[in-house]
Amino acid sequence: MYASIACNLDTNILLAALPLFETEKVEAIEWSFDALFNKAQVPAWFYELLQAYAKEKRLIGHGIFFSLFSGRWREEQEAWLAQLQEVARDFQFQHITEHFGFMTGENFHAGAPLSIPITEKTLRIGQDRLKRIYQACECPVGLENLAFSYSLEDVKAQGIFLDQLLEPINGFIILDLHNLYCQLYNFEISFEELIALYPLQRVREIHISGGSWEDSVLTPQKRVRRDTHDEAVPDEVYKLLEKTIPLCPNLKFVTLEQIGTGLENEPKRERYRQDFLKMEKIVASYTKSTPVTNDFLPISPLQVSTSPEEDQILHKQQVELSYILENAPDYSSAQQQLEASSLAQSDWKVENWAPHMLETALKIAQKWA
Repeated sequence: MYASIACNLDTNILLAALPLFETEKVEAIEWSFDALFNKAQVPAWFYELLQAYAKEKRLIGHGIFFSLFSGRWREEQEAWLAQLQEVARDFQFQHITEHFGFMTGENFHAGAPLSIPITEKTLRIGQDRLKRIYQACECPVGLENLAFSYSLEDVKAQGIFLDQLLEPINGFIILDLHNLYCQLYNFEISFEELIALYPLQRVREIHISGGSWEDSVLTPQKRVRRDTHDEAVPDEVYKLLEKTIPLCPNLKFVTLEQIGTGLENEPKRERYRQDFLKMEKIVASYTKSTPVTNDFLPISPLQVSTSPEEDQILHKQQVELSYILENAPDYSSAQQQLEASSLAQSDWKVENWAPHMLETALKIAQKWA
């Protein structure tokens, strides 16, 4: 297993990580390659850093903006795949990952991934998109579990659905333990119950990160845990890491994530370095007794249709949901609009959404909008 960091072209991240690079502590790099779509080029020194890790088979790619479950195929998705194909020719990635969910917002690079209904049509769309990602990069492809869910039912269904989505490409799961921590707290479910619902033999990478607490007007006695990546890693997430590593026989990378806005001064950068060293120590304490048995490459040649899977009803519902979340002035208004929308009495099951999570969805969507 490799102790890794999410390393992007961000001054604060690079300043925080530089001493770790200098002491040769960083064993692998995860790079969000699609965050540079608007950059004219990758600076030569950063290109050389990425290539140095790529040549040692220690570079992994993490996508952010593909929007796997958008009901309508978008020109931006076509461009994303073309960009991935080009980047994958330049760098030898060990794998490529994306997020579970769909992106709100009209702007391709301004949105937040939110959950989708688990149905046969979303399964077909997700499988189709994953095949296209593999076709573009020709290396193992994985999906990251989502922190945000509307209901406990959604939380419990995600692991099984990930398994079904990934099966045609023999893909893998990137298990974000802070995302899991958010669900454990927000829906009061135990780690043992939730982790048993995940196909842990598919876990190839683990993320750890920090987040934040947010007060709820609807439930003032209980705060909501958010996956904001802007604070230090909580002790609870390290405990989850220690519990989870032995359960994942094909685990290869453990990655520390933090966004640059949470590293704006030296005390926070030093805390980041301490977080990494604590993670590294945990990773080093586990010695695999058996070799990894799954290379997470397709078992048989993929059949990819010429036309991407689409569902116009799903697309209409996603547009409607995005508009409500981005414009409703408060929870009551959002609830009333949902009850009058095409999402009512549908596979979205809006009638079962936890009030404090709908309230949180409003804050997430309006932050990005």
